[in-house]
Amino acid sequence: MTDLVLMQNTHGITLLTLNRTEKLNALDYALIDRLQQRLDVVEKDDDIRAVILTGAGDRAFSAGADIYEFSASVRHGVDDAVREFVRRGQALTSRLEAFPKPVIVAVNGLAYGGGCEITEAAHLAVASDTATFAKPEIRIGIPPTFGGT
Repeated sequence: MTDLVLMQNTHGITLLTLNRTEKLNALDYALIDRLQQRLDVVEKDDDIRAVILTGAGDRAFSAGADIYEFSASVRHGVDDAVREFVRRGQALTSRLEAFPKPVIVAVNGLAYGGGCEITEAAHLAVASDTATFAKPEIRIGIPPTFGGT
């Protein structure tokens, strides 16, 4: 099984790479949980001074929520599905905002929805000349669920 969040340490800097290129690094529960686990390691390691977060491939930092997974969870109850999705997303962006070490997001390609909100939660963001940012959920009346405004 491929690791959903790759981790590489070099000279006190940790590179975390979202690794779901076949889904444009879309955020499903497993990827969010794995990213939180990786952040646990970084936070506890005094030799790590900063984090760079990026997406694998050149098409996307993150396409945002994995709509397929989310729609499957909705079948088990809309309220519970929305609540769980929002809880996980807001826990991640809140953690990034308050992270005790600098978090730099390097955006390659698109950063949509939750991917855009993760970018907003970082301490610093840099973008390639092909980067695009959007919150498409707004067009259908859904607020940015991970807390981005």
